[in-house]
Amino acid sequence: MSNIVAIVGRPNVGKSTLFNRFVKKREAIVDAVSGVTRDRHYGKSDWNGKEFSVIDTGGYVVGSDDIFEEEIRKQVQLAIDEADVILFVVDVENGVTGMDEEVAKILRQVKKPIFLVVNKVDNAKRETEALEFYNLGLGEFFTISSMNGSGTGDLLDAVAEVLPENEEIEESTLPKFAVVGRPNAGKSSFINALIGIDRTIVTDIAGTTRDTINIDYNQFGFDFTLVDTAGIRKKSKVKEDLEFYSVMRAVRAIEECDVVILIVDATRGFEGQDQNIFWLAEKNNKGIVILVNKWDLIEKETNSAKLYEEAIRKEIAPFTDVPIIFTSVLTKQRIFKAIETAVEVYKNKTKRISTSKLNEVMLELIQSYPPPSLKGKFVKIKYCTQLPTYVPQFVFFANLPQYVKEPYKRFLENKLREKFDFKGVPVSVYIRQK
Repeated sequence: MSNIVAIVGRPNVGKSTLFNRFVKKREAIVDAVSGVTRDRHYGKSDWNGKEFSVIDTGGYVVGSDDIFEEEIRKQVQLAIDEADVILFVVDVENGVTGMDEEVAKILRQVKKPIFLVVNKVDNAKRETEALEFYNLGLGEFFTISSMNGSGTGDLLDAVAEVLPENEEIEESTLPKFAVVGRPNAGKSSFINALIGIDRTIVTDIAGTTRDTINIDYNQFGFDFTLVDTAGIRKKSKVKEDLEFYSVMRAVRAIEECDVVILIVDATRGFEGQDQNIFWLAEKNNKGIVILVNKWDLIEKETNSAKLYEEAIRKEIAPFTDVPIIFTSVLTKQRIFKAIETAVEVYKNKTKRISTSKLNEVMLELIQSYPPPSLKGKFVKIKYCTQLPTYVPQFVFFANLPQYVKEPYKRFLENKLREKFDFKGVPVSVYIRQK
């Protein structure tokens, strides 16, 4: 189970720089939600053998200064509800501001580990100026400069110390399907409809994450665990419309599942938040099925579904090979189709293709459509193989790998999908020196 460290504080105190410093430690597997939000606000980090997800709440605030206070209050509340550790960042240049005092007042009531982090402290004079932050009543603080990194090591040491050990949870070997989506898209109803129809639930396992519930389930002779993230809405303190909320909850569920069932509200369209969750799943190499729910509420013409589907595929390009199913959880229309599809996607994700079969099919294609020559040099691909990874990854060995550009890699990926069916699963193609 992933621990979450949330960074809170008013705008422009250096939260994003600190966030970047944390996740840079693992540049290779930074999972950034691309596309919708300007910056990266979610990443993975580890320190002293403890792994954790870092969330920068700041990036989600948009609007003018007067909206800021309300937004920051929401974010702090959110971090209190969801995170395991909270870093409250303030800035020595501006000293203690009214808004800092507001945030401190809320945080003083909280029982979780809270670290006060005074940023932009890069000389002895500023060390002395930082002393005024004792007035916030949060006890000891860390002085850092997130810009040049001084002090961040000590801060990380302290954070790692209070994080629980990454427990090795008794992993069930069943595939996990996480049901995610924005509030009110129909996640609970989807799960209730499934459970209500067929009572073959084996056990209700209390979720490893706070009010995320895992339900072992068997249907169509196939056993799997449903991860229900719909426990989101009990906290009335947090306004329903707080977009960030659904991402925060989805982060954990997505990290720990095999296939993501993303439920979209047909009446609202495939919005920014849905896209965020989609890219989060894609970056984490999960299988994905998109369910367009409440389809019964849409005025239909002959090709409504086709147009709606095209609009979604445009938003998720270039990864468009994803099943999209139109359902109505209310009338139980096509909800079994949804589960059957998730099962297929899981099988695609775990599919292995023999090296001989792969070479037989792909080398013939490559011969007909070789990579374009560059600077009069010809690229020859002589051999390919599937890597022994838990998601489909393929290596093609070439004499001049540096000359194989993105469009050709995409061509190879599309052919792999076409010939071997990897619907719903991210596929990686690497070109290596032979």
